[in-house]
Amino acid sequence: MEAIAEALADVPATTIWAYCLVAGVVVILVVALLLIGILVAARKIDYHANEIWEAGKKIAANTVSIWMLERTNTVAADILSTAKSIVGAAESIDQKLGGLSEALGQKGG
Repeated sequence: MEAIAEALADVPATTIWAYCLVAGVVVILVVALLLIGILVAARKIDYHANEIWEAGKKIAANTVSIWMLERTNTVAADILSTAKSIVGAAESIDQKLGGLSEALGQKGG
């Protein structure tokens, strides 16, 4: 430390002040460049996050109908069951009407 103190004793104060000022400006420039780099990276991240968000919304919109298909299949199965029951009842009515027609035809003829 003494050697540095002796070397600096011969240097004018304005020169030391100028070197410190230049060093401070260099540090400020480096910090500014780093902050600009961080800002650019943050904007890229924000852009890509927004793209991912938009893609996710499109996927959600395109797949929302899939869960609805399960409900549709359940309703369709219920309709099929009801239709089979109606067919059974219609066949029974048809048989009874056919039997009635035969009975009436035999009595009248």
